Amino acid sequence: MSTLPLDYETLRLIWWALLGILLIGFAVMGGRDLGVGALLPFVARTDAERRVVINVVGPTWEGNQVWLVLGGGAIFAAFPPLYAVSFSGFYLAMIVILLALILRPVGFKFRNKITDPRWRSTWDWALFVGGFVPALIFGVAVGNVLLGAPFHLDDTLRAFYTGNFFQLLMPFALVGGLVSLGMIVTQGAAVIAGRTDGAIAERARTFGTWAGLATIVLFALAGLWVTFFMQGYTITSVIDPNGAINPLGKTVALVQGGWVSNYGLYPWMIAAPVLGFLGLVGAVLGLQGRAGVPTLVASSLAIFGIIATAGLSLFPFLLPSSTVPNASLTLWDASSSHLTLFIMLLATLIFLPIVLAYTAFVFRVMRGPVTTQSLEKNPNAY
Repeated sequence: MSTLPLDYETLRLIWWALLGILLIGFAVMGGRDLGVGALLPFVARTDAERRVVINVVGPTWEGNQVWLVLGGGAIFAAFPPLYAVSFSGFYLAMIVILLALILRPVGFKFRNKITDPRWRSTWDWALFVGGFVPALIFGVAVGNVLLGAPFHLDDTLRAFYTGNFFQLLMPFALVGGLVSLGMIVTQGAAVIAGRTDGAIAERARTFGTWAGLATIVLFALAGLWVTFFMQGYTITSVIDPNGAINPLGKTVALVQGGWVSNYGLYPWMIAAPVLGFLGLVGAVLGLQGRAGVPTLVASSLAIFGIIATAGLSLFPFLLPSSTVPNASLTLWDASSSHLTLFIMLLATLIFLPIVLAYTAFVFRVMRGPVTTQSLEKNPNAY
């Protein structure tokens, strides 16, 4: 019998929640940078305006990548089978995301090295790609998780992925990608509108409003699709939340509307999609009303609600298998050992508050409007 103060089931639930928090943290914080990059060529017309937009996120974008690193690390350490299947099966998609993300530091650092307009325009579009592509593909990935990934396990639990990159581009997955892109662009617009003025802020409000409205429609469309036109996965055998790590030790069935069954079992979960819709409405109204910080809060809550909706709908699945449903990875059979989860929780309780503290400090120091005049006084500006 274990002498650890928390049982296996509790630790598995804690790490499932922590993984969700880390991914939401990246979407909220990293989404600021991705959204600003995706909007850069459209909200800023002149070189001076584009420098203003770049420097809205220039001092903080690197720190926001911590959330992505933590999320990937949590998958690796807390749910190794999920890491093995997803990072190998979605390898090409991951490479595309990484290549796009690599464009951002290069774009930030190299853009101002030469004053040639063509040089700077090239890097402006590189920053656009670095924001647009990851925002889209992350959503496509979530859509494919709901559809199920084509993989199976042999009797030694080795994973075999049988799909390819183009199979990821299914219609529902593309809708998921557009939802992700829309919410990220709305977040970026809220940041730009809150920290700039004049024509830049007005354009950001216009693009952000349209992005917010489009995301509302797409999020509703995705919800209707999942409810009425898609089969979801349901565990049909007895579940042992404290059981051994063996994804093949259960039976799974595909059921029409299966992804919405949790909302009947746990009615409180409906708060997630409601928060997603209300946050988007609040962001649109805030952009139109020039509300500043409340707009960013509403947009962040929308991101929280949308991602939480996907996670709660999937629970307890982490990655369903479309080819062999019984091999689907769940919270109860694809985690690390009891001791590993406990030790990592102790480390998280120490280091996560440090991350939050220095993030809050940096944003406090870097707060305030960004203008052409402020950049002229800052020799370290991009």
